[in-house]
Amino acid sequence: MSAEVINLKCGGCGSPVSTGQKVCEYCGGPITISTFNSVSSMPLPKLNKYVRNYEEVLREHPDNSDVNRSIAFVYLKLKNYEKAREYFERAMEDDFDDAENYFYAAVTILKGKKAFMTSRDDINKAEEYIQAAISIEPRGIFYYFWAYIRYDHHARKFYKVTPSYTELGEEAFNEGVSDSDIEELFEILGQSRPEQLPLNG
Repeated sequence: MSAEVINLKCGGCGSPVSTGQKVCEYCGGPITISTFNSVSSMPLPKLNKYVRNYEEVLREHPDNSDVNRSIAFVYLKLKNYEKAREYFERAMEDDFDDAENYFYAAVTILKGKKAFMTSRDDINKAEEYIQAAISIEPRGIFYYFWAYIRYDHHARKFYKVTPSYTELGEEAFNEGVSDSDIEELFEILGQSRPEQLPLNG
């Protein structure tokens, strides 16, 4: 589903732009943010400016999936996991067939902690979102994230579950997960990759 094209200010320079543009013609900054890489190296003042601009737009267009997803990525970079989850979930409601909204919502549920330290209720919700993402698009990184949860929360606590983390890891590589995908995942999670989860098949 494509969201309504709306006018807003560029988060980088404040120039008038629209969500129909990919980058600002004045400063080259992104208008809406569709990947974590777009914000991974942004300095704090610019991140805060993007938040202010997106919040202003959402007051008038609260159901715009592009802007909800964009502000969610900014909050994820700011490590404000509750806000990031709120906006990824809003984006889901208006664009329910975008697998990445579910995937990143699952990431926010861990709140920058190890899966081992996350409550069982939250783990169940994260797994629900990961399975929803996989049902839409069975990507390798989705399976790998699920494998991490199954290892760090379930296997380390001696819970018996199927599929196991090893089975999910194999499926991740069958679906073509790359080392760079894995490294980015753990950067976003703020955790080190467990040695039990390989980098390549």
